[in-house]
Amino acid sequence: MVDKICDFLTNKIRNKMPDVNDERAEVINYGIHLIVGEIPKTFIFIAIAAILGVLKEFFITMLVIFPYRAFSGGFHMKTHIGCIVCSSLMYCGTAYISQFQLFSNPAKYILIVCVWVFGMVMCKLYAPADTENVPILRKKDRKIKQILSYITLTITLLIGALVNNYVISNIIIIGMLIQSISITRLAYKLTNNQYGYEIYLKNEKAQI
Repeated sequence: MVDKICDFLTNKIRNKMPDVNDERAEVINYGIHLIVGEIPKTFIFIAIAAILGVLKEFFITMLVIFPYRAFSGGFHMKTHIGCIVCSSLMYCGTAYISQFQLFSNPAKYILIVCVWVFGMVMCKLYAPADTENVPILRKKDRKIKQILSYITLTITLLIGALVNNYVISNIIIIGMLIQSISITRLAYKLTNNQYGYEIYLKNEKAQI
């Protein structure tokens, strides 16, 4: 249903803008998919969080994870249902688990250091983890996003170490860990994703 709506809107745009070629139409269609698909999903996530009684924690989780994810990237599920399930586990699940006092202070600091080391290594290897639909091809853009990934991860975990609220600390630790895992090659393989930059390099070599 979502695909039909997006295709209909893309065709409407192409009819009014004849200069839009196939390549630009694909970009427009992808953008419409994000808008049309994300709005209903957001309401679903909010409903799930409300049912679980973690609405405030859900919004905090979104604020914590989103900046790091924006720079480091990560896999995307192929279907809307898969996306809803995966994102619900990532955001609503993190918010729910974080209600419980999971770590005492010494353990919290040790975990923060471990998550930071793991995240930095993963960012070095994979960030920015792009996708087939939205590849990041310019080396300058990739370098900037990688550096911002390092900075965002470090600052967020420092906040987790300094804040006295255990719920926020839990959200930061779990959220940074899950997001770091989402950019790994194993996560991409399990979700049937490919790094867009790698596909571009393979195609470029094949043409030589």
